[in-house]
Amino acid sequence: MAKINGNEIRPGNVLEHNAGLWAAVKVDHVKPGKGGAFAQVELKNLRNGSKLNERFRSADKVEKVRLDQKDQQFLYESDGMLVFMDSETFEQIELPADILGERRPFLQDGMTIQIEYHESEALSAALPQKVTCVVTETEPVVKGQTAAKSFKPALLDNGIRVMIPPFVGEGEAIIVSTETMEYTERA
Repeated sequence: MAKINGNEIRPGNVLEHNAGLWAAVKVDHVKPGKGGAFAQVELKNLRNGSKLNERFRSADKVEKVRLDQKDQQFLYESDGMLVFMDSETFEQIELPADILGERRPFLQDGMTIQIEYHESEALSAALPQKVTCVVTETEPVVKGQTAAKSFKPALLDNGIRVMIPPFVGEGEAIIVSTETMEYTERA
């Protein structure tokens, strides 16, 4: 692991601090009128999700951690655990279903996701940016409603509700962004 100065911390960096692994969410460089400059860093714990605001002076040394990223294929779910298979070694691992948080419904059979590891511990999992879903329930088109940009509610095959354009009907496949959980385009 590399040691970096406190003023070199950037958003997205993973740091070992206070005997835990923390991701830098937001970094503000502050130069007060009196005293030395410092970096005000908002940190998020990668293990339990707690947040922390910390000041780092340029003379402070922090441990920058490099996470290993592996593509893994989703196989199945059993007893609240998701089972993934490494694409290269074919080893299977189990992770708790809450590692994906509110994006869990977008996980589909056979989908390849990226899991970040620190040593042998899985810390986070990222779905592909866009996922194809099918509209199972929506309102019919109202004539004359296409003049202004408007959206209507729809229920997807995975149970998520999104807003879709009026020209999309039931049974149609759409592409949804997993980051914003919004409609992006027709499939």
